[in-house]
Amino acid sequence: MNLNKLVAVIFVVMFSVPAFAAGVDRRAARQQARIVEGLKSGELSNREALRLESREASVQRQIARDRADGAFTLRERAQVQRHENRVSRDVYRQKHDAQVR
Repeated sequence: MNLNKLVAVIFVVMFSVPAFAAGVDRRAARQQARIVEGLKSGELSNREALRLESREASVQRQIARDRADGAFTLRERAQVQRHENRVSRDVYRQKHDAQVR
């Protein structure tokens, strides 16, 4: 690998980590807004919202643990994405089930 390619790879990695971290924070905020909106509209019961909030808090604790050592590895990122995808899917399912408040 020549020096230019190595510098380019290092540059991309250095600037993608903060961008990914910001993306994780934005996604968490959107998830939170979806839960609050579902609660306000009556699509989510208090119990459903509490359960979803608990799962979202679990994701946030995982992110905090992963960031604590200063490195957010690709494996940790993938794990966070999978967890967030599951929570997002559960928010959708709970909001669109037949239950009403």
